[in-house]
Parts: sequence; structure tokens; C-alpha cells
Amino acid sequence: MESMVKLAKNFRSFADLAAAYERDRDYRIVRLPRSGSEVAIVAPHGGSIEAHTSDIARDIAGQDFNLYLFEGLLKAGNFAALHLSSHLFDEPDCLDLLSACRSVVSVHGCGHAGEIVLLGGRDVVLRESIGERLRGLGVECEAALAGLDAADPMNVCNRGRGGAGVQLEVSLALRRSPRRALLVRAVREALLVAEA
Repeated sequence: MESMVKLAKNFRSFADLAAAYERDRDYRIVRLPRSGSEVAIVAPHGGSIEAHTSDIARDIAGQDFNLYLFEGLLKAGNFAALHLSSHLFDEPDCLDLLSACRSVVSVHGCGHAGEIVLLGGRDVVLRESIGERLRGLGVECEAALAGLDAADPMNVCNRGRGGAGVQLEVSLALRRSPRRALLVRAVREALLVAEA
């Protein structure tokens, strides 16, 4: 029964996760603020929870945008243990960073076949701008269906100042591919235009 208690699907908040697992042993939090930036790039399921999402988030953030990573460090079972649903992700350092940001983009992994990005979140303008750029670079993308569409105002991507952000659900094939650099380029271009 003890193992059932420690499954992320049973958690209702970050406090539940933090009570079950130890920071810097079981998970790590990386918070890199960038002076003057009102954009945050977030990987709430980074490290070994959803492979390569931390790397993609770091590449998108570069030296320009705020970065927040929640990374699983367990030897095995990171997804089951540490995958706190995005609408429940209320880790205090993350919310503090997002409260100062106009735009938030969260990077996630999805199980779709092939190289594809599913776009969600409440920031329709930024979402469409990213989608246009992805298609222009030859990266398949489509609107995320209900359940992955990040329409919930409590979704971490929508927790910035404006209450609207973008969620990127990236297939494993694309996360593993050198073509993920095209995803990074598309998102950075859209954000730099939006920030100008």
C-alpha cells in the first residue's frame, strides 16, 4: 500500500509530492531568472520524467528567457512517481517566477507516433505564431485535443501574469531527433517577435 501513496496520480498538489520525495535526491529544481525578461520557459516534467524536455526547454530559453525545470532523478519509475499533472503543478518557486512573466511556454512529452508537436494553452496568438513557424520549417504540428489542450486556467503554462500561455506536447521521436532544433528555433523566433 505504501507504494500506492507515492504515485503522482494520487497527489493533489506539489506539497503532496514534496512530502513523499526528497529534493536534490529524488528530484531537482532549476530556476534561472534572466534580468529584463518577461518570458518563462518551463519543463515541469523534466529530467527522467519526460525524456529530453529539460534539454529542449534550456535550448529555447538560451540566455534570453527565464527558465524553470522540475527534473526527476530517480533510478527508475520517474513518470509514475513524479509526473504531477500540469493543472496541479503549483511548486512555489515556479509560481513565483511565473508571476513576473507575461508569456509562459511549457515543454512536455507526448506519446504520439512520428515527429509532431501538439499545441495547447490559452494564448491563441502565440500558439498560432509558433504553429506557423513550425509548419514553415517543415515540422508537423496540430492543435492538441481535449485533455492535452492546456485550456485549464490552473495549467502551469497559464499561470503567468496574463493568465494565458502555450503548452508544447512533443513526441518522443522529435525529442530524440536533431530536428528538435527546428522546434527550438520556431519557438524562440515567435517569442522574440512577441517580446519586441
